[in-house]
Parts: sequence; structure tokens; C-alpha cells
Amino acid sequence: MPHMPPASVPIDELTIAAALRLLASGSLSSEALVKAYLERARARIDLNIFITLDEEGALAAARAVDAARQAGQPLGPLAGIPVVVKDNIHVAGLPSTAGTPALADFVPADDAPVVRRLREAGAILLGKTNMHELAFGATGYNAAFHVPEVVGVRNPYDSARIAGGSSSGSAAALGARMAPAALGTDTGGSMRIPPALNGCASLRPSAGRYPGQGIAPIASSRDTPGPMALCMADVALLDGLITGNLSLPPVELKTLRLGVVPDFWANMDAEVAPIAAAVRQRLEAAGVTFVQVDDKEIMAMNNAVGFPVVFHEARTDMEDYLATQGPGISIEQLRAGIASPDVAGIYDTFVLPQKAFDLDGNIVDSAPLYDMAQRTGRPALRAHYQALFERHRLDAFVFPTTPIVAPLARPDVSEPQNFALLIQNTEPSASAGLPGIQLPVGLGASSGLPVGFELDGHAGDDRRLLAIGMALETVIGRIAPAPH
Repeated sequence: MPHMPPASVPIDELTIAAALRLLASGSLSSEALVKAYLERARARIDLNIFITLDEEGALAAARAVDAARQAGQPLGPLAGIPVVVKDNIHVAGLPSTAGTPALADFVPADDAPVVRRLREAGAILLGKTNMHELAFGATGYNAAFHVPEVVGVRNPYDSARIAGGSSSGSAAALGARMAPAALGTDTGGSMRIPPALNGCASLRPSAGRYPGQGIAPIASSRDTPGPMALCMADVALLDGLITGNLSLPPVELKTLRLGVVPDFWANMDAEVAPIAAAVRQRLEAAGVTFVQVDDKEIMAMNNAVGFPVVFHEARTDMEDYLATQGPGISIEQLRAGIASPDVAGIYDTFVLPQKAFDLDGNIVDSAPLYDMAQRTGRPALRAHYQALFERHRLDAFVFPTTPIVAPLARPDVSEPQNFALLIQNTEPSASAGLPGIQLPVGLGASSGLPVGFELDGHAGDDRRLLAIGMALETVIGRIAPAPH
């Protein structure tokens, strides 16, 4: 059977599963698939999606897979599938910049465990994706790595808009169909905000589910890598290959109970609100029960454990990483290279002096707040979530992932008011260590920009949450790809 040429490979529609079927049938070669994605990446360099695009390495790996397939050799479950990786996750032989100039020449010798597991399954590493500098932000407006005159990772649905952060390039690569699969990281929303703004699906795993080695940190007790793809079945496949657990429990829509906390449905813009209402109506018509949960405690409790933990751990965790896994430079040398004003301000005000906001908004030493957060605040938040799950017999909480569509990419986009809106709904479950999935659910009527729904589930019950996402997707469907 003749292979289809790269120009005719239907990358706008291909999921991992669909690509695997074409590869197995012999109608598509891995080389043609990789070439098609590389052509798209080269055509849209204005989106600033890649820091390193490994064309030579990816094509060589694709040809090796094709030769092995031709020879009838056993192949891994992801054989020939291209994957992109956020540039704070180590890939052997490629720079790992974490989006900051001081690490531009740091080349790890080994893959991070999450990368190694996908590579062992046959995945082909296409390149390293751009990100909010040092992962310290929700916009991806990185002043360091970009084409002339276009600052920050841009949204493939509208290049005047941001792609979100900090896993900006990984999600934008999927939205632009430069790859069918990606790895990112999440501290307070970075595996969910960019997928929501770029129209892809993702999982923030339960705390400790994925190995965290070989990843430039923000805060080790909150950071996690995670998978992104174009549909929930693909996300579930990537999670299964990373964890070794491919089982999925059965889910019936008519028995699902999803909790609605009004605070998480607040501040919706004119693009998000009608889609959120329509999706809820469709799911209810399919038998899903939405349970009103009049709770004010989640947001309030999170305020005491969110930023104090992040800001306190950020210095010591980064110093340890630079000394033991990174290039051996000091944190002061790292700071000297920071290009983005918002990140420089965070380092100078909070990270280096180890300060945080108290509940009255004063900047104080972070150590007492951190101790309180770890000793009582975080356990109380987890217990409160569990009590709500049990009292209301909930399978998950549901809400718009971000209450706004992607804002315009401007120098002031990382100001606190935008940050607060983008991270409004994603941060509490990260503080509690719960798993969360993001589903693309529609495109804004006037903007054409993606809107997403998040579901936060029971701690450790990631596979059931993924199965719920797959069941909901049968009702919601998939959104249209970005124009190009």
C-alpha cells in the first residue's frame, strides 16, 4: 500500500489513536507524519511555540521506526507518534532552558522519567516547547525566546492573543496541530489553563502520581508533570503509559453527580458564560446530575496555602535543582538572566528573600505561613474537599477552567488582575493535590476562541476521572481546529 505524502497527512483531525491506525495499516509512515508536523511548525514560527525544534533527530527516529515496522520487529504502543515536551522537562541531548536565558546552554544527559517512559513506548521527541519564564506565570508572555517583534507564545486561534501559561508552547503546539501529544507541568494551573485557551485536553495528576525528577521546579510539594492531547482517550493512553495503569472503569452518564460551587462559576466573560450554560444543559439532558454545593470555604482555605507554599519552596527547590540536576550555577546567576519583568519582580520580591503575602496582603517572611500551611492549612483543605465529596455523593466538581477566553498579548497581560482571573478556578485543587482534567467544550461566538471545562476528582482516582472525561466527550464532541 503506498504511503500518503506529508502534504496530504490529515494532521488537523488526527488523534493519537487515529494516527496509530494509519501507521499500523501501512497507509502512513512515521517519517511522513513527522514531516507534516515539522512543516506546520515551520509555517507558524510567529507563534513562538518551540524553543528547540529537533528536526534532524525526529526524522532519524521516524525512519528507524518505519524500518523496524517494515522488518516486522516488535514496536511500542506509541511507535512513530511525535510528542513535544515543555522546556523545563529534561530530554537527553536537547537544551532544557525552563524558558530563561541563564539555562539556554544547559543540555541534560538523561531523559526525565516521564519522558523516558514515553520514549520507551516508541514516542518520537519533536522538540522542546516555549513556556512562561521559569514557569512563574499564567500567560506565557516570555520576553526571552521569540521571533522579532512578536513577544510571548501566541494562541493559534488568534495570534494576537496569549496561549496561557506556564505550559504555553505544549498546549499551543496541540492547538496549532504541530503534534498530537505533549508533556507539560502544573503548579497552580499550568496543565489546565493553556489547554483551555488552546482547545486541547489534559490531566493534572494527583500529587505524587508522576515522578518529578529531571524537571526544573517551582515548588516540589505542588509541582507535577502531566499529559496533553486532542481528546480524553489520548490523554488516558499517555497517562497509562507513564504510570503503567491502563485500566479504565465503566462510567454511566445517568449516575454521574458533578458538584457546582458558585465561586467557581463567577466572573465569566461574555464568551465563556453562554457556552458554559449550553454545555451544562446538554450534559443534564444526557442524564448527568449537577449538584449545587453552596460552599465558600474552598477559595478561602486555598488563600492560606497557595502562594505561601509556592514562594517559600521556590528558592530552596531551585537551588537544589541547579546544584544536583542542573548546570551548577547559583540562583543569583539564574536571577541575573531573567528577561521577563513580571518574573524578575517575583524573584526579587518573594523568591530570593523568601517572602509571601499574609491574609491582609502584607509582604512578610514566608517561613511561618509555610509551616502553618503545611501543618494545618493543606490537610484542612484536603479534608474539606473530601467532606464535600462524601456529603453530596460527588464524582467530581465541574466548572469553566478559566472564566475568560485568552486575553490579548500585551506587555501588561501578566498584571495581577489577569493572573487572578486565569488561575481563579485551577489553584485550589492543586493546593489540595487532587487530580483535574480539562476538556475543550466550545468556541466563543464572537471571538472563535476555545472555552474549557475542568473536572476535579477524588485524590488518587485519576483513571476514573479520565473515564468520566471520555464519557462526557461523547456528548460534548470535539471543537474545530484553529484556522491556519
